Amino acid sequence: MNGKFLSVAGALTLVTLSTAPSYAADLVFTLKNGTQSVLTHFYSSPVGVDKWEEDVFGEQVLGPGESMQITIADGRDVCKYDMRFEFDEGSNLDTTEDTQDLCEMGSYTIHE
Repeated sequence: MNGKFLSVAGALTLVTLSTAPSYAADLVFTLKNGTQSVLTHFYSSPVGVDKWEEDVFGEQVLGPGESMQITIADGRDVCKYDMRFEFDEGSNLDTTEDTQDLCEMGSYTIHE
């Protein structure tokens, strides 16, 4: 009897997983710095939110040519995010903003 119950429970789990939306609670991608400047701040917020959320980097920076795995674990079921990139004060690069579907992307490279 236990074997049959486990088989039914397993089948129900598969059906539930296959019919669940394809959104992920945590959005994970690799951010690559393709510039010659140090990337000091990275902000993101879902499209339509009027303010930037806290700096994803915290105390970290991303040097020229470096990459970092980014996890946005805000618990939202959205994919489109606005992104803001700020560079070292000595850089000749301006603050850059972009909008991307983070669910579709495995990596993002910021260029000059």
